[in-house]
Amino acid sequence: MFNIARSGSLKLASAALSLGSRPVGHSFAPSCVPKSSVFHKQAIRSTTILCVRKDGQVVMAGDGQVSMGPTVCKGNARKVRRIGSDILVGFAGSTADALTLLERLEKKLEEHPGQLMRACVELAKAWRSDKYLRRLEASLLVADANNSFELTGNGDVLEPESGVISVGSGGTYALAAATALLDLPNLTAESIVLKSMKIAGDICVYTNHNLVVEKIEPTSTPAATPDDNANANATTSPTSPPSTA
Repeated sequence: MFNIARSGSLKLASAALSLGSRPVGHSFAPSCVPKSSVFHKQAIRSTTILCVRKDGQVVMAGDGQVSMGPTVCKGNARKVRRIGSDILVGFAGSTADALTLLERLEKKLEEHPGQLMRACVELAKAWRSDKYLRRLEASLLVADANNSFELTGNGDVLEPESGVISVGSGGTYALAAATALLDLPNLTAESIVLKSMKIAGDICVYTNHNLVVEKIEPTSTPAATPDDNANANATTSPTSPPSTA
């Protein structure tokens, strides 16, 4: 009986040694996960970008914090930019990857001038299918006077139902705050963005309060009333010469 128990324990010991000499309590799972798995990729935890559209005004803002792990590397980065005079772009994620995507977006806009939706769809298709672009880890917000879009590496081109859209680690906080403030009649789009970004910066450790704000003002002008036309004619009509006797 003793010999059987002893031989069984020896077999268990030899089986344990065949797995490799590891400390007690060490997990074997990491060695079984391939390096290409998502578990070995560092999560994107950086910045907050928010875009709000209200009463014809479009405002996009982003914070300036750049983080590398638990360390803040820079506090005044510019993550919101203009393409031309009528398109706003904000990015979250790797800076080099985002700048590469911005260059591709500019090329798509040159191929399809005045068609922001078409340019975004073409970029998303290339981002999804191209072997090189698929490795880029970033998210883009793109907006003009009429449309707002979020572009991701999964081939998504998302347009918000309301006038609010956001990306980044603090994007959900900014989105919730802006959605709650959107219906207040006394707040402009710029005021909503500033208040929402402050809330996101107070909550998210990867977001600071050093903001870069870009906006597109409404282009439509109010129609002239008959009284305005009459006043304009009165001021521009020449005066008659004085009568002589």
